[in-house]
Amino acid sequence: MATTQDFTAMMKDMMGAFPVDTKSFEDSFKSTATLNEKLSGIALNAAEKSSDLSTKWTKDTLSKMSDLAKVKAEPADYAKAVTDFATASAEMAAENLAAFAEIAKKAQTDTVELMMAAGKDMAEETSAAVQKAAKDTTAAAKKAAAK
Repeated sequence: MATTQDFTAMMKDMMGAFPVDTKSFEDSFKSTATLNEKLSGIALNAAEKSSDLSTKWTKDTLSKMSDLAKVKAEPADYAKAVTDFATASAEMAAENLAAFAEIAKKAQTDTVELMMAAGKDMAEETSAAVQKAAKDTTAAAKKAAAK
C-alpha cells in the first residue's frame, strides 16, 4: 500500500528557505502612520482656521445687525441702514470667501508637497526592500539548490 507524503514538513522546509523580513513591514507601517499624522495635521489646521474665520464673520455680521436694529429718527434712515448693512455684508462675504479660498489653497499645497515627499521616500524604501528581497531570495535559492 502506498503511503502519503508528509507535506507539512515539506512546507516548513520551503517556507524556512525563503525568509520574510518583517522589518520592512514594520517600517512601512511606521511610514504610513507618520504620513497619516501629517495629513491629519494639515486637515485639522485648515478646519481650525476655517472655524475661526467663520466665528469672526458671524460676530461681524451680528455687530452690523445691531446697528440695523437701532431706532431711527427718520424713515429714510431705515432705508439707509438697510443699504449700509447690505453693502457691508457683501464686502464681508467677498473678503471672507477669499480668506476661505486661501485656507483651502494652503491645505491643498501642503498636501501635495507632503504627498510628493512621501512618494519619493516610499519609492526609495520600496527599491531598497525589493533589492534586499531579491538578494535574500537568490541566496536562499542557491542554498536550497546546494542541498
